[in-house]
Amino acid sequence: MSLSLHTIKKASGTTKQRKRIGRGNASGTGTYSGKGLKGQKSRAGVSNLKRLGMRQTLLRTPKARGFRSLKPKDQVINIIDINKFFKENEAVNPKTLLKKGLIDNTELCVKLLGKGELTVKGLQFTEIKASETVKEQIAKLGGTFTKIVIIPNKAVKPKKGKK
Repeated sequence: MSLSLHTIKKASGTTKQRKRIGRGNASGTGTYSGKGLKGQKSRAGVSNLKRLGMRQTLLRTPKARGFRSLKPKDQVINIIDINKFFKENEAVNPKTLLKKGLIDNTELCVKLLGKGELTVKGLQFTEIKASETVKEQIAKLGGTFTKIVIIPNKAVKPKKGKK
């Protein structure tokens, strides 16, 4: 006998019988059929009745796809990348980082993170955020870190509906 779709049979005991509700008290789900006493939820035709505030609904909505934060995220660069692409006494700013292909956009903020050790001496960092460990490493190697007030990026505003 060859094995094909019309010859396959389910093994015994694999299917589960559905619960038959409202078939007498001996069945275990008689009288109120597992819905409790009275009230709107015990009646027929009621589904998913919830009276919740905005916070609960926000917490329950799935945010895996299509949920954007209103604040744009910083573009992250590690010290390892700075070591690879820059030489001694060079200027490091968003424009030079864009030329070297380390960031995609000069309008978003750039932040340096301390993954690795800085080996290049005398770098001049401007218009870049940095963690405390990075600032310490820059100071040790004689580099300068100019703290310029970065204007916060415009938040991505949701589109308003027609009035």
